[in-house]
Amino acid sequence: MTTGTLSAQILDPANRADPYPLYAELRKQPVMREDDGTYLVSTYHEVRSLANDPRLSQDTRNQPPGRIRHPEEPGSGLPPSFILTDPPLHDRLRATANRPFGPPHSPRFLDGLRGELASVVTGLLDRFDGKDRVDIVDDFSYPLPVTAICRVLGVPREDEPRFHSLADAVASGIDPQQQAGEGLEKTQQARQELGAYLAGLIDAERRHPGPGLLSALAPETGPGGSMTPEDLVATAILLLVAGHETTVNLITNTTLTLLRHPGILERFRNEPELTVPLIEEVLRYEPPVQFVPLATAMADIDLAGTTIPKGSPVWLMIAAANRDPGRFEDPDSFVPDRKDNQHLGFYTGIHYCFGAPLARIEAQLALPELFRRVKDLHLLEDPPPYRANAVLRGPRHLPVTIGGLTG
Repeated sequence: MTTGTLSAQILDPANRADPYPLYAELRKQPVMREDDGTYLVSTYHEVRSLANDPRLSQDTRNQPPGRIRHPEEPGSGLPPSFILTDPPLHDRLRATANRPFGPPHSPRFLDGLRGELASVVTGLLDRFDGKDRVDIVDDFSYPLPVTAICRVLGVPREDEPRFHSLADAVASGIDPQQQAGEGLEKTQQARQELGAYLAGLIDAERRHPGPGLLSALAPETGPGGSMTPEDLVATAILLLVAGHETTVNLITNTTLTLLRHPGILERFRNEPELTVPLIEEVLRYEPPVQFVPLATAMADIDLAGTTIPKGSPVWLMIAAANRDPGRFEDPDSFVPDRKDNQHLGFYTGIHYCFGAPLARIEAQLALPELFRRVKDLHLLEDPPPYRANAVLRGPRHLPVTIGGLTG
């Protein structure tokens, strides 16, 4: 992107703590063409419309020659995960992955995890005892989702140090700023290494089936199965990485937002029924995924008085759309019991976040307990240090002082 353009400013880590003025500037022109031919779509109805338009491809193999490529390319030795494919391939792979995960085939799977996840939350908070300061990311919002996704997939929790840096490198590859030069190569290498690790686990699960999605999906790669072995590895990478990255940001962003709004925090502590709508408002107000940068117009598309030509790269600016005054009243205010909150925090359409139900369960279990049990939380830095990733936006650390535990 050209230096000084709005997209370049959005990608600039210097603006990570507060990109919302840039999004407001974007919305003045709902469909904006950047100098390199990329179109940024930033208003609510236009983002929602285009995200549900079959003429917009999520398959990065459809990007025009010479464009920066996504790391899920042949350089990693694996096919794209289903989130970066189009129908009918997308629908087949996603439906297969969903069979052991959720309705209609496995309606009780996620609810069956609630007791175990609640115990994890209790154990993490117990470790706060005797401390006067903690890092919410390292000590709480990261270990919970990692434990959850390891349990869901059947990945040994003790292997977390082995895949942590690889998963982080794979996640960084979705950021357009990280895709050029050595950044792309490092991400592809990390995806290859993570794929080799998961392929070994899948082989072991095939020989000795156990609990978890990897074991349940392994037979799908046999004769007549709906996945190739490579598809299953690509799916496993997607679920392992996305299954904790977005939830870490959701829990951390909610904690930060509540500490910035003490009056709302007091309500949250005293009104359990506020939990669900408050988390939905965070998904609108501080979404863990800020934009979708890897789409391509497969035909000329007329939108808001602008024609997006066939072959053009498109960014769908979720966080900008979530604060569109044309859709939400007083959009820059945090309103925990907002009515008609049809946000785009988990996207929309066929590519709606696969792990959204699990992320919601984790946040709904973790956040009330955090603020019920931990006394006198106060921010040590505001703004806190943010991760470089502009797409998966969230604090890298959230240091706080605490006054002890109750219960």
